[in-house]
Amino acid sequence: MTKRSTRQDALRAIVRGGTVRTQQELVDRLRALGFECTQATVSRDAAEIGLRKLLGGGYVLAEDLHLHRMFEDLVTGVVRSQQLVLVKTSAGGAMGVAAALDAGGFEHVLGSIAGDDTVLLITESEAAAEGLVGALSRYAPRRGFRR
Repeated sequence: MTKRSTRQDALRAIVRGGTVRTQQELVDRLRALGFECTQATVSRDAAEIGLRKLLGGGYVLAEDLHLHRMFEDLVTGVVRSQQLVLVKTSAGGAMGVAAALDAGGFEHVLGSIAGDDTVLLITESEAAAEGLVGALSRYAPRRGFRR
């Protein structure tokens, strides 16, 4: 793997792991991980991997935009119980949300089951479920997310 592709993978993980509002924040976080880079380097990397800026000011990967829209339009809440994460949706929305979650490729998720208005995500551990709730909260921060 090249240094650039490794840095871009780290950039994807940073963006997926929490809210980042500026390219300087991206530079700082990459440097904290041991990557020597400039804002210009991050700007080029961002364009290559398809980073987009949301109206709320945070960065998102282009492939995650669909998930953002699904959460904004359909998700009403998220709750965790041990290693299970329950995503509540409006009526009829669970199948679409589950498909978007599955496509999101979240780490440590063993599988999902969707009903009419509920998606059940099964994770490897309680810690993984806690991390997943945190990751999902950035897709619709104004919704009810309970840990």
